[in-house]
Amino acid sequence: MRSEESRSPESVVREIRRKTRRKFSSEEKIRIVLEGLKGEESVSTICRREGITTGLYYRWSKHFLEAGKKRLKGDTQREANTTEVAALRRENAELKELVADLSLTNRTLKKRLNGEG
Repeated sequence: MRSEESRSPESVVREIRRKTRRKFSSEEKIRIVLEGLKGEESVSTICRREGITTGLYYRWSKHFLEAGKKRLKGDTQREANTTEVAALRRENAELKELVADLSLTNRTLKKRLNGEG
């Protein structure tokens, strides 16, 4: 690792920006996107005030509109749940198999008790 003195000013600035990067909550992102959609101020003015790039604003806006479109179509499955849904389906299949095995065992035991087996 290079010492502080031998690093270029650009790399020092990049490192500071990386460490001090602001994290926006979903509520903040929605507020910013809605401000831009209102059209009362230009997107570049909003971005300058919020300290974000216009590219980031448009990315948030695209995600916001796509999520709304999915919701209006009735597609309420969230991408974050797809792995959980897959795990639940596997567990459901295993439980069905277990119920089938227990039902067969139960039927066999009943037949033995009744003298049919």
